[in-house]
Amino acid sequence: MNFKLAFSLPLLAVLAAPVSAQAAGRPSGAALIHGNYCGPGNNAPAAPVDALDAACARHDACTPDGGLATKACNLRLQKEADAISRDPRQSDELRAMAGLVSAGASMMMSAREPATETEVARSQGGKAWAAYTR
Repeated sequence: MNFKLAFSLPLLAVLAAPVSAQAAGRPSGAALIHGNYCGPGNNAPAAPVDALDAACARHDACTPDGGLATKACNLRLQKEADAISRDPRQSDELRAMAGLVSAGASMMMSAREPATETEVARSQGGKAWAAYTR
């Protein structure tokens, strides 16, 4: 337990340094870790700076304002960032950041998916059956 704490605090400081440096130069107050779209907030309508930033922009587009993205949206970001992290044509720095974004996307909280018609019908049938057995 102490090892995890001792390792995570310096890592947090290293990760927070670029965020604080970027936020100081941005009037929007977005706490971005990469480009115009990766991290909390964004600099829309600015163009993405690279493939990873484009993946983050697509994630932002499927995330409602003030809400959580769906699990499918988070999974898409995770897969796209993972592919970028494995692409030998990308710079080492971008590949490392893509790995970090992929890992972060795998841990993001997600909104509940909207119910499909089949699930709604199944739940209504279950309620009717439950009422029938009483």
